Amino acid sequence: MSLSKVRSALQSLTYHQPYFIPSLWKNPSSEALTAIEVSPKSFYTEVIDSILASPKVEIVPTKNGEWSRSSVIYNLFPRLTAAFDHNQNKRIDVLPDEALRETGTFLKCIALLPYIKSLGATVVHLLPITSIGKDGNKGALGSPYAIKNPYKLDERLAEPALNLDVETEFAAFVEAAHHLGLRVVLEFVFRTSAKDGDWVKEHPEWFYWIDNRLQDRSAQHRSGLVYGNPIFSREELAVINAKINSGDFSDLPPPSDLYRSFFTDTPESVVLNHRGQYIGKTKDGRECRIPGAFADWPPDDTQPPWGDVTYLKMYDHPAFNYIAYNTIRMYSAELAQPKFANKPLWEKIIGIIPHYQEQFGIDGVMIDMGHALPFDLKKEMVRVARKKNPDFAFWDENFDITPKSVAEGYNAVMGSLIFVGHQFDDLKNFLSHFAKQGVPIPFFGSAENHNTPRTASRFGGGEAGANYSKFIFAVASVYPTIPFIHSGMELCEWYPVNTGIGFSPSDLQKFPSDKLGLFSEESYNWTGSNGIAPIIPFIKRVLEVRKKYEKLIVDPSPDTITFLEIPNSPVLGIVRNGYGKKLLFLANANPYQTAEVSVPLQSAKPELKELISGDSYRIADNVLTVRLGAGESAWFEL
Repeated sequence: MSLSKVRSALQSLTYHQPYFIPSLWKNPSSEALTAIEVSPKSFYTEVIDSILASPKVEIVPTKNGEWSRSSVIYNLFPRLTAAFDHNQNKRIDVLPDEALRETGTFLKCIALLPYIKSLGATVVHLLPITSIGKDGNKGALGSPYAIKNPYKLDERLAEPALNLDVETEFAAFVEAAHHLGLRVVLEFVFRTSAKDGDWVKEHPEWFYWIDNRLQDRSAQHRSGLVYGNPIFSREELAVINAKINSGDFSDLPPPSDLYRSFFTDTPESVVLNHRGQYIGKTKDGRECRIPGAFADWPPDDTQPPWGDVTYLKMYDHPAFNYIAYNTIRMYSAELAQPKFANKPLWEKIIGIIPHYQEQFGIDGVMIDMGHALPFDLKKEMVRVARKKNPDFAFWDENFDITPKSVAEGYNAVMGSLIFVGHQFDDLKNFLSHFAKQGVPIPFFGSAENHNTPRTASRFGGGEAGANYSKFIFAVASVYPTIPFIHSGMELCEWYPVNTGIGFSPSDLQKFPSDKLGLFSEESYNWTGSNGIAPIIPFIKRVLEVRKKYEKLIVDPSPDTITFLEIPNSPVLGIVRNGYGKKLLFLANANPYQTAEVSVPLQSAKPELKELISGDSYRIADNVLTVRLGAGESAWFEL
């Protein structure tokens, strides 16, 4: 039992420095958010003892990961979510090994589990926890998406003072989560690798290589003479888009001869230079290097190459020895044939999920960039994983909410609420569409993730941002989505984790990469020092009500969803009807001002009790009138 091993290791811990933790870690129902001093040995031992002493919660099996539909997700980035200024010197220190880490570790994530469960979560979804490469890294710690070896865990997620390997500490985390009834889902990027990934030396043929003399394109200059995504003419782009939109992947326009000449054959020898870069030498003596990846679609994306990751070479064909839209996502029909599949690489990728199933007992995976994996590869990954565990879940980072993901074996998608949640008209159209058509696959009920602005930063932040956070979480919880608590959202954290989606040029200057938690040592506002009250009690109450009506709420059929048209009002109205229950939901999208709404009702009841607050509302002349504060919502059973 790994959890017992961690407990035993704690008994040998000697630590004589002051050590503080957030009050929420010790008491999840704490209202006073402060830093409290504890003995780390006693605190972590007590957490483990408390978990083990509680009755083991049965995790009820479903079939093919269908438990996803009724889940509530807490999205955990271990290094950031569990980071804290334990010595209270007003920064997150990267400390020597004899000290307890201030960046997040699996030990501290174990301590967070009772808090996560108290919110109402049923699944913990972890951003990548695998080893991180160094070549081209942003920030001091590097991105978890720059995966050096998907079979190895990031050693920095272990507490060196315990003298345990990181695998034991992660196994203890999974064991503790399962004891509490929480499933564990890991995120992987199977499509890319760190530029200094372990596989480069072992299998250089699994990678693309370019002439080492080439410079990378900068954000300020778009020249076809340096390396970046290929530049197509307007006419070529028109042909590309027309063919892709029609589903015709044959004879796709290739990049220019100049661009293709950047790429070399697989080198005969590979060495790691003094800067930590792999440099190869081809048969004809050409010196080459691993190129950075870039946005895979659209073909005229203007981002410069990413510095820390590269694309894996899924197919091997001499005429397609380059990185472009038609070799990394919209595969040319002439390339995507079984005889050109890079089978040894595919087998290595297929083995990753079973490794984590066997070693740690994980319950599912989120696949980042799953849209760029060959269909046959994804199909085999699903088959092998579900042969080992028939109830294993697959989630797709895909923003499209379509039946296609269901056909590919996925149980859920990221979805596009993150794009429309803060635009009222777009949100109404989004919700109305699914009320008419039904929801073909569950999507994440959140207006933020690690790549977007925080919900609490919208509408100028402050109280308005907190009001908006409550509004959108309530909306997501009454719809057939999967409520998704991106860690820190419940604390009204406003500082972004990464500036990947929806940030302006001025935002990019305001939030430099070396100050972002995805790349460097940062922490959340666990002690409420930003002056915005967390919305933790609200989240708990909403999820309690959702649980009571879960069978109805998770039903994706349009027969159960009615979107109310309330003209000239910031109030959203939704009716959920089925299974002998009928719910009326009203929510004020205005984060600044109160709104009043009157809803005609044919009801024999003289009054209705609001399910969140318990307040009673009279029905006068078959009309229910509700006054909603800024961002406030109301739930009624009719």
